[in-house]
Amino acid sequence: MPVTFCLDRAGLSPNDGPTHHGLFDLAYLRCVPNATVMQPKDEDEFVDMLHTALHLPGPGFIRYPRGAGPGATIKATPAQLTVGQAEVLREGTQIIIWALGSMVPDALQLADQLARDEGWSVGVVNARFIKPLDRTLLLKQAAAVPLIVTMEDHVLAGGFGSAVLEALQEADCLTPVERIGWPDKFVEHGSNVAILRAAYDLAPADIARRVQDRYRRVQVAASGSR
Repeated sequence: MPVTFCLDRAGLSPNDGPTHHGLFDLAYLRCVPNATVMQPKDEDEFVDMLHTALHLPGPGFIRYPRGAGPGATIKATPAQLTVGQAEVLREGTQIIIWALGSMVPDALQLADQLARDEGWSVGVVNARFIKPLDRTLLLKQAAAVPLIVTMEDHVLAGGFGSAVLEALQEADCLTPVERIGWPDKFVEHGSNVAILRAAYDLAPADIARRVQDRYRRVQVAASGSR
């Protein structure tokens, strides 16, 4: 049935209480046959996804966070997106970050930090679609870099990073994946996103350290196998 569901409060929802965090929806929406599940990085892409949803033959789900967006300018005429096609925001030769929705700005900042602090070439992809996932782009990039990183405002169990791992496993691709997301816990109430992320070691500095440590371990493993 061609019906579109718009899911407000996707990800953390500070000040609304612990029951209002939208951290579990991807795990069950990915199981719906013929569904299209997407999340925009900003207001303009949200309008594009609404327009795209009008042309879907089956159910569509658009998830977006509580509150105001980043302030993107909305173009006069929305674009119809190619379903299942991600957007490459930045090319990279050492690490590729696949970020979902509201995590895209964080991914770009992380890429800048790793380039500045480590001199690493880090690419960033705006995933757009959780289902169907852009497997063609993912497999192409995974074959070209030592490490893939996923970033999502969702629990790791059954979420976007899980979808990436499944796609790589089904293609017999062994490229390591570092998943950034929420643990298998009920997240408590918090007054703002920064406080809650810091409480779960998901502040920007924490994420940067995780990626740095993982990439170094990948390099050591690669040198030992030669």
